Amino acid sequence: MARPTYEVEYEQMLLGRHGLAHRGGRHKNALMERSAYIILSRIRVQGPMSVGELSDAFGLDASTLNRQTAAAMRAGLAERIADPEGGMARKFRITEKGAQLLDGERERVVRSLDRVMKDWPDEDIAAFADYLKRFNTGIEQLSMRPWPRP
Repeated sequence: MARPTYEVEYEQMLLGRHGLAHRGGRHKNALMERSAYIILSRIRVQGPMSVGELSDAFGLDASTLNRQTAAAMRAGLAERIADPEGGMARKFRITEKGAQLLDGERERVVRSLDRVMKDWPDEDIAAFADYLKRFNTGIEQLSMRPWPRP
């Protein structure tokens, strides 16, 4: 019998191919690019962040984050501000437009999930969410990049 982690790997691979959430840039029904969705989600929970802080949080080089934040700024989703705590580095914060589009995108994904799990009891959905959180937390511990949760 194969180890259960083989089943998890396979199901996780399949999950990544479905279009409920973003994948590989902009999904045809998505309101914003995947990178903007993730960056804005992080900034919303953590507050304004510099390129260096974003780089540390995501484990990406600064040039990648510069491209992604520049695209978010061009789209009017984020803006650069002086560090509210008086630091030297300028920080990015979500704009009103960014917050509205982020909320809309999140609602789009939740509606898709509602359709997929329409026959699931609430207890099963809550248990699945708990397992996903536990799974993500384990990944975050290994990578030493915890994700703040609201």
